[in-house]
Amino acid sequence: MKTLRAFGVIAACVAAGVGLYVDSRAGGAEEAWATRTVYACDHHKVVVVEGVRSDEKLSPRKAQQVADLLTDLMRYCNAEVKARIATNDLITLSVNGMPYVQYVPGSEPPIELVRGKSDYGDRDRAIWKAELDKLVKEGDRLFHSDEVGTNGIACAMCHPHASNTHPETYPKFQIEMKKVALLRDMVNWCIENPLEGTKLAADDPKMRALEAYILSQRSGVKMEAGKH
Repeated sequence: MKTLRAFGVIAACVAAGVGLYVDSRAGGAEEAWATRTVYACDHHKVVVVEGVRSDEKLSPRKAQQVADLLTDLMRYCNAEVKARIATNDLITLSVNGMPYVQYVPGSEPPIELVRGKSDYGDRDRAIWKAELDKLVKEGDRLFHSDEVGTNGIACAMCHPHASNTHPETYPKFQIEMKKVALLRDMVNWCIENPLEGTKLAADDPKMRALEAYILSQRSGVKMEAGKH
């Protein structure tokens, strides 16, 4: 019966995704420990926090520790890095599938991490530029077209080449809306009012293209949020 009960505890922990530590010194007494995983924006860097359940919120101190570690690891571009923060704050890294090694943020990286460091080349940058140019070109077309409205008016009829749109001054309080507005809010206000069209969702391809074009036309201008 004792064996069946122990097996039941192990099965429950496995099903819950909780690691199980068996302390032989305590005569086989089971002690459960949990982990929470946090990914960097590139999903190539990940931190596993020991002692925190997957559904548990990190404490402010632990959250800052994780954020600082992920920021530090972002130096190493394309490397696949998995870090673990133990309950005693000891940090270890596994780089590109290599064995874990001890690591101190900001220090010289392990040799495996140096080998994993890489940079993007001219081909990558050419692809990125081509994708951006394509989006800006579509925004240029929409800005000079009447298809986002219903009355034949186009954005460019009032703002040739997106002049006087001043996207660098957003967010700011807009009297027309009686609230603080983002650039996309103002774009939608113009679509709904002067153009008598239907507002676009924030992730609508047309909105993304219009924002890209408007911002590109003011490239190099100092950002001055809130300026009127």
